[in-house]
Amino acid sequence: MPDTPTGTQLTRSAVATMVDHTLLAPEATRADAEATIAEATELGVLAVCLSPSMLPIDTRDALTCVVVGFPSGKHHSLIKATEAKLAVDSGAQEIDMVIDVGAAVGGKFDEVFTDILTVREGIGPDVTLKVIIESAALLALAGPETVTSVCKVAVKAGATMVKTSTGFHPAGGASVEAVQLMSAAVPASVGVKASGGIRTAEFAAELIAAGATRLGLSKSRAVLEGFPEA
Repeated sequence: MPDTPTGTQLTRSAVATMVDHTLLAPEATRADAEATIAEATELGVLAVCLSPSMLPIDTRDALTCVVVGFPSGKHHSLIKATEAKLAVDSGAQEIDMVIDVGAAVGGKFDEVFTDILTVREGIGPDVTLKVIIESAALLALAGPETVTSVCKVAVKAGATMVKTSTGFHPAGGASVEAVQLMSAAVPASVGVKASGGIRTAEFAAELIAAGATRLGLSKSRAVLEGFPEA
């Protein structure tokens, strides 16, 4: 099992404190959400990430995370901001918003900035804002420089974290290359969330070593069981 960048072995409990236990399937029911929350409590993860229609809901000891503009990002910025504010007013503590990927691919970084800033202004300065950039799509369609530029714009607009993927884009999910680029583009005070296609402890450890500070997992139990207990 790979170590962290500081050389410390990753343990199951330590990795659990980095996990957003995620349920975003369109067909998910409220009973599914309750089961996800119960599993999150058992696993000791940091947060539960849900669709906004699941709110209000008690996520127990876990933080409540909600997606916004999901999964396409092609919503008007004011709609994203309103959706985010409604989620916060209903109990969300963290917001994962999707950028307009097409604007980023087209080099319209001012539009990406305005989109993110509008959501930040809608939720205020204290709510955790994770900005989903669809890194696999950006790498495939526009190259690594665009990943770097979008991350810098996100920081300027008030992102708490930058996040790789929705997990729904056909270009793919998280990659070591994307996490390395994103980590290098943001200051140490801004986190990097790797999400999309993380199904093994080995891959999770590689992403952490590359700079991921948070993991979005729908298969949290399987991933965490691949790490040693101590």
